[in-house]
Amino acid sequence: MELNVLTAFLQLYVFVLAGFVGFQVITKVPALLHTPLMSATNAISGISLVGSIVAAGADYSVVSTILGTLAVTAATINVVGGFMITDRMLKMFKRHEPHQ
Repeated sequence: MELNVLTAFLQLYVFVLAGFVGFQVITKVPALLHTPLMSATNAISGISLVGSIVAAGADYSVVSTILGTLAVTAATINVVGGFMITDRMLKMFKRHEPHQ
């Protein structure tokens, strides 16, 4: 029982710490670096996509399969949307040829 309480406390601690560090990093990054940072986070989202596929296909229980499938769907939407936004932002930096 004590191990479960300690594990839950450590998980909550890591979650709060990750949220604080993420907020500090995002608020301190200049606007010029947002596009490369978004590309890096899209790559990290790809890792979470692989993890969610493993969780969905591990065949532990019906609940884990359903949650894994939801995680695959959410991670896929995040990765595809992130790359679409990054591509759109990179097009904004291209020089446009003058019309003749």
